[in-house]
Amino acid sequence: MTRIIENYKDNFSGFFNTPHLFNSEVFGITPFTKTLPQQFVFTKLITKKLRLGQLVEHFVFEELKQFKSIKLLSENLQVINKNKVTIGEIDAIYLDEEKPFHLEIQYKFYLFDTTVGETEIEHCIGPNRKDTLAQKLKKLKDKQLPLLYSNTTTPYLEQLNLKPVDIKQKIYFKAQIFMPYSKNIMLKTLNNDCVYGFYFNYNNLENFKHCKFYIPKKLDWLVDVNPNVNWNNYEQMLPQLKTFYKEKYAPMLWLKFPNGEIKKSFMVWW
Repeated sequence: MTRIIENYKDNFSGFFNTPHLFNSEVFGITPFTKTLPQQFVFTKLITKKLRLGQLVEHFVFEELKQFKSIKLLSENLQVINKNKVTIGEIDAIYLDEEKPFHLEIQYKFYLFDTTVGETEIEHCIGPNRKDTLAQKLKKLKDKQLPLLYSNTTTPYLEQLNLKPVDIKQKIYFKAQIFMPYSKNIMLKTLNNDCVYGFYFNYNNLENFKHCKFYIPKKLDWLVDVNPNVNWNNYEQMLPQLKTFYKEKYAPMLWLKFPNGEIKKSFMVWW
């Protein structure tokens, strides 16, 4: 009997509510900007543990199927060469108004650090400083999107009665952006609606000692804040947060302020 590992209703709702990061072309890449008029019920049966990126892909595939003009032709197409080596994956191929598109899917969490780079895109870094938005866009442009035009990919496309030259490419890119604590920065290049909260250094933790704390697991980073979680006070959380700091790990925190307001944040070690 098939067993559902987890109910992803709240994760899907948070994903669906997240705006697209780009409203216009970036690095010569066209963003997917279509939106549905209202949220639908995610009913896809998922029976195995997934990483956050994999879960988002399932969400996007089901979203694409809701558009009347779109017909999804391929999901997670593994491109394998004659030596049985996987050289890459094409996230989705679909028809929109009968025209073929190749779509690469991203959902990211970025901290806005003005000490890094010169532009808004360059300022966006991962919570643990291991990745950046600029690096991700470069990888999409130089590696992931060109896979469509590899000779190894051609036979897969022929099975769909498609030629690479006829296929347009887009990126589906949603993100949550976190600003430095107590700084009000308005974005001009990126979608300002993607700002979800703030980040602060461990050394400033005492500023929040009157708050209640909740640490969501990685898949629940997608979830919109709500009061119905198991909150802990400052003293209860301090040992775990000290450990994160020593291990150089930046956790997402939900902070519930004394006035009842709830905010998403990241506590960083750097």
